[in-house]
Amino acid sequence: MTRLLFLLMLATLASSLHAETYAQREDVQAFVADMNTRHGFDVDALSALFHRTKPIAVVIKAVMPPKDPGVRSWQGYRSRFVEPKRIAAGRRFMRVHVAELAAAEARFGVPVEIITAIIGVETIYGKHMGRFGTFAALTTLAFDYPPRADLFRRELEELLLLAREEQRNPLAYTGSYAGALGLPQFLPSSRRRYAIDFDGNGRIDLTNSPADAIGSVANFLARHGWEKDAPIAVTIAIRGDGVQALIDAGIAPRHTPQEMAAANVALTRVGAGETALPDQPAALIDLVTPDGMTEYRLGYRNFHVITRYNRSSFYAAAVMDLAAALHGSK
Repeated sequence: MTRLLFLLMLATLASSLHAETYAQREDVQAFVADMNTRHGFDVDALSALFHRTKPIAVVIKAVMPPKDPGVRSWQGYRSRFVEPKRIAAGRRFMRVHVAELAAAEARFGVPVEIITAIIGVETIYGKHMGRFGTFAALTTLAFDYPPRADLFRRELEELLLLAREEQRNPLAYTGSYAGALGLPQFLPSSRRRYAIDFDGNGRIDLTNSPADAIGSVANFLARHGWEKDAPIAVTIAIRGDGVQALIDAGIAPRHTPQEMAAANVALTRVGAGETALPDQPAALIDLVTPDGMTEYRLGYRNFHVITRYNRSSFYAAAVMDLAAALHGSK
């Protein structure tokens, strides 16, 4: 983020914080008019919601990137999620919800450990779902956080559509500072598209129904291309002139191990004896720890699918490792 953009964001927020409500702002009024034109929302009713809504300064602070974005530590990140308390909580969750998890795996092909690990990484099985008013949080980010305003305006739109579909007051939703909802922390757009009524009670409840959360996570991954019984990623040792080019190619799987080898990159599987590498398209994932060894993995299609949940190779690797720690738990 440039210094000029940073100062502009602070000036915009300061102006909002001194305003009585959002309803008087021209950009908000334009949003209301657009929602009326495209979706038929009542202007007065929607304006009344914004009249009751004020900026949340802590939301801006929470969503801002770190002061030094260059410092990223895989080992530091991993230690937050693959640790004894979360593993123990995951095992309890698997014991309590064994039937729902088994049903989700049978229907969608996603292993129970992966479903459990995602819910564990997201909220520690419901312990940390967030207590922010979702409408106020998304409004703050949509109109007072310029770097990602377009994204959060879309999510605010999705929240209003969701509330209308569920016949709920938009102010009744609570979640994370970024507007994520329930056990699996779905943004409103994902909530509308991928959440399902997995317990069969006639409504979707990602906050109070672990079954709905389990089925919804599995449905999300399946809809994004999860392949049953296919590899996720394998740890490798790597050397050769073409390594950096493969890293720069990104996390989408594009080249098979044989194609990588043909590009002067030597790959050796770590910790699997003489087991051959799956000869399927993969990406070279570098998990960097400053002042430490970089860990390399070949990320296959299922690894990339996990990054559709959170677009971070660190996130997908942590889900994979927590799932491995939970594998076979009873």
